[in-house]
Amino acid sequence: MRQIVLDTETTGIEVRDGHRLIEIGGVEVINRRLTGRHYHQYINPERAIDPEAIEVHGITDARVANEPVFADIAHEFWEFVQGAELVIHNAPFDVGFIDHEFAMVNRARGNEALGPLASKCSILDTLKMARDRHPGQRNSLDALCKRYDIDNGRRELHGALLDSEILADVYLAMTGGQTALTLGAERDADSNSSGNTGFAIRRLSAERVPLRVITASDEEAQAHQQKLARMREKGICLWDELGA
Repeated sequence: MRQIVLDTETTGIEVRDGHRLIEIGGVEVINRRLTGRHYHQYINPERAIDPEAIEVHGITDARVANEPVFADIAHEFWEFVQGAELVIHNAPFDVGFIDHEFAMVNRARGNEALGPLASKCSILDTLKMARDRHPGQRNSLDALCKRYDIDNGRRELHGALLDSEILADVYLAMTGGQTALTLGAERDADSNSSGNTGFAIRRLSAERVPLRVITASDEEAQAHQQKLARMREKGICLWDELGA
């Protein structure tokens, strides 16, 4: 399964008030492994950024003044995400902004058919997942990092790419733990050198030697069938039901 763990930053809270995207970050996960492939782009929103938003993400008007507008990066971003399951914390917020940007491009060019995201992607909201699993508790990204022992020591301000990397760690922990990542060695080293008592998820090398698979011998397989036969004589054999 191909997943994109995605995050955005914006000029403000409400898209209906004319607020726009200023940053998109996403990391690719295939079969529960971060591949190392990612998408990251700052965007010129063609409007001022609210002071309250700057306090959250630290991105100023000057920082994005010379960045491309969304229309210039729309195709590249669309190609990166389509066909994937998008993993997003508070998905309605990010999806609403992205779909609004796509719609603006489509209207301006007349013949474009970009978005909406749900037309080519499935969407998983980790905030809803967390609320279902931990009702009545705080389920912000920072709170989930604490709950699942994810090191977010570098997260002084929100940033789309960093937040998507952290959310990938959280999502994998929430859904059964990590298998292998390619982005963790530097973060683990930073954690150890800083003296942070929190610990990051341990990552296994993708080049590690595969575990040896031992198959049953003929004698063992025959003994297994004899055991099942005795179980069937006594009643229902759950092994048969599982096999069916």
